[in-house]
Amino acid sequence: MKATVKWLDNRVFVGQSGSGHAVVMDGPPEAGGQNLGPRPMEMLLLGMGGCASFDVVDILEKMRQPIQGCEAQLSAERASEAPKVLTKIHLHFVIHGAVDATKAERAVKLSAEKYCSASIMLGKMAEITHSFEVLVSDELAKS
Repeated sequence: MKATVKWLDNRVFVGQSGSGHAVVMDGPPEAGGQNLGPRPMEMLLLGMGGCASFDVVDILEKMRQPIQGCEAQLSAERASEAPKVLTKIHLHFVIHGAVDATKAERAVKLSAEKYCSASIMLGKMAEITHSFEVLVSDELAKS
């Protein structure tokens, strides 16, 4: 896996993944940034959320669950002094569809403990907790 990050100006950087996708990263105005993109530490959090979400959806589909949507809501705390590492991360999944709650819980646990390399890596530094809820729309509940 490879990536490059190129400085544009002020505190604006463009990161390009080995698969050819680009993302703009920037700092806050008080640090010389222009607020044109997510902060680098936010990118870490987004990466973890994407990795875990990929796993949960994939696992539930393999369990033949009727998943219709999945949202990962992440919150994190950072150390107050440099290096301002992430110290606590909470990942809450909102799963849409007539998904069995026991299977949803299993999917979240498998992602956290076995499959999500980003979560497992960040878990070496930060306390990571998980939760989930399954939302079934009225139409789904009637069928």
